[in-house]
Amino acid sequence: MRLLIARIALVLSLLLPVWFMVAALGVKFDLWSWRLGLGVLIVQWGPRLLIAALVIALIALVATLVRSPRTGWRAALVALIIPVLGFGYLAYVRSQSANIPPIHDVTTNVDDPPVYSEAMIALRTAEEANPVAEFSAPLTSLPAYQGPRFAPLAGKSLGQVGQGAYPELVTLVTTTAPADAFAAAEAEARAQGWTIVSADAGAGVIEATAETFWFGFKDDVVIRVRPAEAGSAIDMRSTSRVGLSDLGANAARIEAYMTALSSRLAD
Repeated sequence: MRLLIARIALVLSLLLPVWFMVAALGVKFDLWSWRLGLGVLIVQWGPRLLIAALVIALIALVATLVRSPRTGWRAALVALIIPVLGFGYLAYVRSQSANIPPIHDVTTNVDDPPVYSEAMIALRTAEEANPVAEFSAPLTSLPAYQGPRFAPLAGKSLGQVGQGAYPELVTLVTTTAPADAFAAAEAEARAQGWTIVSADAGAGVIEATAETFWFGFKDDVVIRVRPAEAGSAIDMRSTSRVGLSDLGANAARIEAYMTALSSRLAD
């Protein structure tokens, strides 16, 4: 009986990763909405399932150790470790997000940011994506930022919040001529695996869409290449389609792209 309990506990714990993967991939393949997959299946039910598996595994471990023969304790221990690791990961994500502002639109140039074309705005609107706001707009004046939880951000614009959180995001200035810089910027955007929506060499603007692996979340990017005194100035903007906080994903995308582009231009 004790061995059976240990095996049941192990099976239940092994099903936990399956639950989270199915919840995420269901969103990616349009089996259900991201609100159901992320908001309900993971955020709401995920911790409850972890607690249930943890309790069952703990009971199984105690049951297999209290008296001889102590069979099944290894299975019970593995069953206990899995939800513990799950809680550890959730704690890590929470600690990381605690220092990240709840924004989903960042750029290298808040004073003169790249702007999305009407076609891209229409594409976002058709998918009921987050509205694209001005970086000069006071954050708490935007509809998504109403309520007391955003009171600490009162008096700051969207751009100021982004600048304060990601000061490393700045315009890339290069001695490369604009035409060559644009070609390199487009090549790097394709190398990143993004879907190119438009590439206008005359305007020096590239628009693309990046998609995450697990949930299939789409974030739009716009890259602008302009002539500068000694060559070219390259700016970028990255904006999530859904969700309030991007957990730093857009800033990380810009930083990774700019670093890779700098290396490409230096070759």
